[in-house]
Amino acid sequence: MKPRLISGIQPTGRLHIGNYLGALKNFVELQNSGKYECYFFVADLHSLTESFDPKEKSKQILELAADYLATGLDAKKSVIFLQSTIPAHSELAWILNTITPTGELERMTQFKDKSKAQQENINAGLFTYPILMAADVLLYDAKFVPVGNDQDQHLELARTLARKFNKRFGASFVEPKALHTESPRVMSLVNPEKKMSKSDPAGCLFLDNEPNEIKKKIGHAVTDSGKEVKYDPEKKTGISNLLQIYANIEHRAVKHIEQQFSGKTYSEFKSSLAEVVSKHFEPFRTKKKALLAKPQTLMATLKSGSIKAAKNAHRKISEIKKRVGIAL
Repeated sequence: MKPRLISGIQPTGRLHIGNYLGALKNFVELQNSGKYECYFFVADLHSLTESFDPKEKSKQILELAADYLATGLDAKKSVIFLQSTIPAHSELAWILNTITPTGELERMTQFKDKSKAQQENINAGLFTYPILMAADVLLYDAKFVPVGNDQDQHLELARTLARKFNKRFGASFVEPKALHTESPRVMSLVNPEKKMSKSDPAGCLFLDNEPNEIKKKIGHAVTDSGKEVKYDPEKKTGISNLLQIYANIEHRAVKHIEQQFSGKTYSEFKSSLAEVVSKHFEPFRTKKKALLAKPQTLMATLKSGSIKAAKNAHRKISEIKKRVGIAL
C-alpha cells in the first residue's frame, strides 16, 4: 500500500509563479511519481481568516480547482477535494483545540507575521489556524506533507498533537513527516527584497498572464546598476531572482544560464526569459480557459473527490469521538 500524502492551497485569488515553483509543480511531480496516494484540497476554510468578498469566494474556489487541473493534477491519479464540504475537518480541529496549549500557538511565526500584515483583522481563526491545519493532515492518516520551510513549525505542532492525543487516548494518529522538495523562494519583480505576493500585482508573474503582460512585467523588473548576468543573491538580488526563475522553468543549472548570457545585456536576458515563461505556461493558459468555461465540470470534480475523501474522514472522526468518549 502506498503511503498517503496531503496538502492544500487557499483560494484567495490568482496564483503566481512563486506558488507554481513552490507548490503546484511539486504536487504534479509527486502525483506522477507513482510513489504516493495523493490528496490535494482547496483550503477554503483557511482562506476565511483573510478579508474577502463572499461574492468572489465561490469564483476563487473554482479558479483554484482549474489551476490544479491545468497544471497537471489528475482526478484519476489524485483525490482533489474541497475542505469545507467535509465537516470532520472542523470537528477534529475543535477536539484538537482542547489539547493544545495557547503557548504553542502564541509562538507561531506565521501568526505574528500575518497579524502585522492585517492589523485591521487579527481574528481568532488566525490564531488557531495551525490546529485546523493539523486536523487537515491527521484526519487522513497522512504519512507525508509536502511543505516549504515556512510551514515546518505548523507541521511540528501537528506531530506534537498526534503524540499528545495518542498518549492520552490511545494510538489513533500517524505522526506526519515533512516532505521537503527543492523549491526556490521567488521574490517580487519590483522589490526583490520581498517575497512575491499577489497583494502586489505589479511584482507578480501570474500563471495566467498573457504573453504581452509577461513581457512588460519582466521588462520592468528591478535589476541593478551593473551589466553582468550573474547569480549573486547578496549584491545582485534582482537579476539573481530572474536567473532562478529561468533556471527552474527550464530545469537547468543557474551556471548554464549565466554562460548562455555571458557578454549579453540585461535587455537580451529579460527578453529571453519572457519568451521562456510565456511558452512554458501557454498550455496552462489554454487549458485553464477551457476549464473555467465549464464550471459544472469543475464542481463535479470537487464533489467526486470530496466524496472519496469524506469516506476516510468520517471513519477517522468516528474513531476519535469514541476515543474521547463522545460517541454514544
